[in-house]
Amino acid sequence: MKSPCALRLFLFPHAGGSQLLFREWSAFFPGDWRFLPQDYPGHGLLAGLPPLDDADTLVDWFLERLDAEFGDPDVPFACFGHSMGSLVAFEVTRRLVERGGPRPVWLGLSGCGAPYTSRQPVQTGELTDAELRRRLVRLGGTPPRILDDPELWSVFAPVIRADVTLVSNWRPPRRLTPLPVPLTVFHGTQDVLAPEGPLEEWADSTTDFVGVRRFEGGHFYFQDDPERLAALITGDVRRSLVRAAATRSAHRTLENDSRTA
Repeated sequence: MKSPCALRLFLFPHAGGSQLLFREWSAFFPGDWRFLPQDYPGHGLLAGLPPLDDADTLVDWFLERLDAEFGDPDVPFACFGHSMGSLVAFEVTRRLVERGGPRPVWLGLSGCGAPYTSRQPVQTGELTDAELRRRLVRLGGTPPRILDDPELWSVFAPVIRADVTLVSNWRPPRRLTPLPVPLTVFHGTQDVLAPEGPLEEWADSTTDFVGVRRFEGGHFYFQDDPERLAALITGDVRRSLVRAAATRSAHRTLENDSRTA
């Protein structure tokens, strides 16, 4: 008999990436969690679909694709994203909160500056292939075989350009209502893409800021050893589950007291 699922963990990868980023992670998480790494259109298992270069359109796509998963009231879920995946996870969570239905018990954001950090719009069509490759080499995370093989590059370059455009042109709402969801930020101290300073500003985006978890390393600080990151995610999620259960219990007590008053 299949063991019951205690939590669903959705994971969103970086620009140009796929669910392969998380291929070894499941071994470091509780066995009764359901591990749900995602692909974007044009990436990984969805390589046959055209890539999307607009954040709202991509979030709409996820909400439609995962509507049944997000709407399951019986099993709680959490979301984690890295780099571009942080923006996607954040926007998905924000939209779920706006809908008023089930929402994540916890949100983890990695390698990404806060919503109102200054961003300069980038037209990636103006970048030469050499310039785009240099950016990717600087960040790491892209296999050299993709950057060095002309045939592979011709396949991946349009997808990467779409992702970079999405990230650079994303803008949060003018007035961002803090999310009623515990939020943890993860960061590599040598990350050149997400500077250290603005990370604490994520606190303005939530009513429950867990804090910034710092690691030695660059933008892909977890790549060689994801076990510590997985342990911190597990601890934060479990604490959020306990608090959510306590809140539900308190609400039920208040409802019962009001009925008997």
